[in-house]
Amino acid sequence: MLPGAGRAGAGAAGAGLPGVGLPGAGAVRADALSRGAGLPEPPPTRTIVLWCPDWPVIAAARAAGAPPEQPFALIAKGMVFASSASARQVGVVRGLRVREAQARCTELVTQPYDDALDHRAFEPVIRAIEAAAPGVEVLRPGTIALRARGPARYHGGERAAATILAGIAADHGAPGVRAGVADTPFAAEQAARARPTRPGERVRMVPVGGSGTFLAPLPLGVLGDPDLAMVLGRLGLTTLGDFAALTDEQVRDRFGVPGAFLHRLAGGRDPREVAARDVPPDLEVQASFEPPLDRADQIAFAFRRSADEFAAKLRSAGLVATTIRVGIVDERDVLLERVWAHPRWFDAADVVDRVRWQLAGGVDPTGLEAPVTTVVLEPVAVDDLANHERGLWGSGPDERVHHGLARVQGMVGHDGVVTPRIGGGRTLAERIVLVPWGDAPAGGERALAVVRDRPWPGKLPGPPPATVLDRPRPVDVVTADGGAVDVDERGTLTGAPGRFRSDGDRGGRFSAVTAWAGPWPLVVRWWESGGRRLHRLQLVDDDGRAWYLVLADHRWWAEAIAT
Repeated sequence: MLPGAGRAGAGAAGAGLPGVGLPGAGAVRADALSRGAGLPEPPPTRTIVLWCPDWPVIAAARAAGAPPEQPFALIAKGMVFASSASARQVGVVRGLRVREAQARCTELVTQPYDDALDHRAFEPVIRAIEAAAPGVEVLRPGTIALRARGPARYHGGERAAATILAGIAADHGAPGVRAGVADTPFAAEQAARARPTRPGERVRMVPVGGSGTFLAPLPLGVLGDPDLAMVLGRLGLTTLGDFAALTDEQVRDRFGVPGAFLHRLAGGRDPREVAARDVPPDLEVQASFEPPLDRADQIAFAFRRSADEFAAKLRSAGLVATTIRVGIVDERDVLLERVWAHPRWFDAADVVDRVRWQLAGGVDPTGLEAPVTTVVLEPVAVDDLANHERGLWGSGPDERVHHGLARVQGMVGHDGVVTPRIGGGRTLAERIVLVPWGDAPAGGERALAVVRDRPWPGKLPGPPPATVLDRPRPVDVVTADGGAVDVDERGTLTGAPGRFRSDGDRGGRFSAVTAWAGPWPLVVRWWESGGRRLHRLQLVDDDGRAWYLVLADHRWWAEAIAT
């Protein structure tokens, strides 16, 4: 999710609202909003919002090791997604194309935006705040909200509580945190984002009952709906106060339920409350070796206890891991990290196998570049254990197949057992993607489907042949009177195929051709000097088998068979 994108189910008009990331906006309050005004307003719930300016840039620059003063920008879909303060000073702002941004700042360092990194880097800050004040809701990485009542009573006031919590966030990696306190979550976030009224101000207080007055001069753009802002601007309404001055009936009749929700936000009547997140259990395990170990089999054996601990943590939480991340640190402080997927779910033995394969890398177990000091294991994707419980009579052949393949894979190595996927490409060989058992295709199944569904000009239409040969077989194609069949410069056959033979088939004897189609030309990698012009032919023999042939350099090859 992009910063500024809310999770509220407010419909099209409420998509991408900054500070409107609390649940219940559309699902919980839509019925009440549709019935019109006259409803009693809920009592205000004082809210504290902590906001770290430029958090995505801070997290990415820290991971990349870029100095704080270096102009830095994150790129998403070819445009600037976020930029540092030093980059904004020279005109590099959000929404700018990459080329134009680099033209404005030749020293600009760019990185692709990584949403997962954004969340991982902010997790220590969230945990530190939760330790001091439970009930935290994460609006987005860099912005959190919590009810003010508990912290204010404990620390002696809302301002004192907000100051202490902002200091905790700054101490745990979120510099320059600002806090806003107001009657509603939306007003509290706008208070945190407001320009300080004096140097060094970290907390902005909005008096009880004063959220509407505070929000009134703000521009309509803070609602995060450019279409609504454009329509209201044409009507001469440019601020939240102008929008809030309209009646509920006028807004609901013109803009529907989403517009009515934004109208309540603009008037300081946010119907939502802070919904604390469920604190995820700590499932990470780590094993340290002293002295460092230099054999993959030794490390895998020593890590077995940690793998059992990992499986026990998952069971106690009622979860199973379907994807894990294994990080291996050697004595040179070099991190070797890899994400592993599983077709079912990981048990302790599966985890140990992945650690061994990652260490060995298909070479001799003594082939490590440096002794290993630490192995860290954490889940990436988990699922409810109930979804993977065994049936009353077991799970039948699928479970036996899994155990058999996993056992063979443990003996022959990670790449020794592969499963085929249909990918993209114009030739049959290109369309076959072999994935090690238990792994997902590069980029995931969705990325593979996107590649597969591209046009691929020149590919043969379906259905594809049943069997694609590992290695093409040389074949001879001749006419009925024995003349060789070739393709001339105009792309037509020099004769009608009458007979053909394939090495190893029927003892090398010729078979009669009962039907044929083609040829279809295909130019492979025409932009390179090594590009070739191929011709494809389909024919059926007297046994009813369909053959897929390719002519390359005036030689026929069989690539697939359909029976």
